[in-house]
Amino acid sequence: MTRPRTLVALVAGAVLGFGGALTGGVLADRPGEASLPAHPARPVGGTALPWQEASLFAEVYERIKRDYVDDVDDHALMEKALRGMVAALDPHSAYLDSEEFEEIRLSTMGSYPGVGIEVGAEDGVVKVLRPIEGSPAQQAGLEPGDELVRIDGNDIGADLAGAIARMRGASGSLVKLTVRRDDTPGLIEYALRRAQVEVHSVVQQSLEPGYGYLRITSFSETTPGDVGRAVARIKRDNPSGIKGLVLDLRNNPGGVLESGVAVADDFLERGVIVTADGRTPEARFRMDASAGDLIDGAPLVVLVNGGSASASEIVAGALKDHGRALLIGRRTYGKGSVQTVMPLARGGAVKLTTSRYFTPSGTSIHGKGIVPDIVQEGPGAPPAELLAGRGSAPLADRDTDVRVALDTLKIRAAVARRAALPVAMRALVP
Repeated sequence: MTRPRTLVALVAGAVLGFGGALTGGVLADRPGEASLPAHPARPVGGTALPWQEASLFAEVYERIKRDYVDDVDDHALMEKALRGMVAALDPHSAYLDSEEFEEIRLSTMGSYPGVGIEVGAEDGVVKVLRPIEGSPAQQAGLEPGDELVRIDGNDIGADLAGAIARMRGASGSLVKLTVRRDDTPGLIEYALRRAQVEVHSVVQQSLEPGYGYLRITSFSETTPGDVGRAVARIKRDNPSGIKGLVLDLRNNPGGVLESGVAVADDFLERGVIVTADGRTPEARFRMDASAGDLIDGAPLVVLVNGGSASASEIVAGALKDHGRALLIGRRTYGKGSVQTVMPLARGGAVKLTTSRYFTPSGTSIHGKGIVPDIVQEGPGAPPAELLAGRGSAPLADRDTDVRVALDTLKIRAAVARRAALPVAMRALVP
């Protein structure tokens, strides 16, 4: 089976991805000036290109314009030169044109125009991972696992980026989706009117009485608030208290750095969460936890896999290093750098790696990832199952990782209850 490729595309084409594997990626992103797009950046002073290099660039440009076999568009040539220059630095730095810059800006805000579905490439086709609650896609009846066959009559195949591009559009405009559903003969057509979609990156449910499940699909500016509300709902559904929580970060490619730090802080009482080192003062920082634990110290298990990257690894690394959580699953992606998105004076932006970060133990996970405490074999559940799945079977019965996590929580909860008893009574408790 081909390895699933998840792209959170909630679909105005807002893209979160890692490395060069996914289109338009940004992880552990520090928005920087990107959060203030109304104020264009000024050219950086004191860093002019040395005249020898400038002369060489001009000479190559002149040769291309004069001698290349075909006419060359100046703008296209310059854009490719800029992309090549920045891409040569590392896999996570990139030049962004105005449209790509807007996509990244929207992806961190939690609200934008679209049809409201998360899609991913799986087994050579594009599938719906989850329709967003209250979105045009959910209201129309699209379901997790639906295969996108055509958009506005155009075949999709395995073209994930193309599917995203075709689903973009202004609020109020129409788009036609044709899907294939496993339990339905033939194809199903939907006519959707794009709208402003409020994206919530957190899914929660109760696994068994006292045991909750929290899945974070990405880290946007709204994620910390979504986590707080989700935990409150789990507490409401379990009035006797939370005995344990599964925090699912599988296939979460990351997102806004500060949001990842805030989520780690939700489960830590004290101590460093992450430190970073870079060339500028702004790139060197340390972020610490504040008092307060959303689940009051109840046992915590974090699920991870090779799709858990960047901000997800900051959360997992902090909780693991402090002994607050057990990690279960597969080695994480291994992205230990921070990118800052910087607007450019003439439009667009440059996304540059500005820091390298370290877990509380001082470890860099870059290129190595984090090895879970309990390593699971096999590829794990596909994305469509992770993001709600289909059918009536409980999640722990459909997903082996969740089952192992739940069983682990029960053991840890039992050990904690026994440890809380007076010494004379512990022998009476199994």
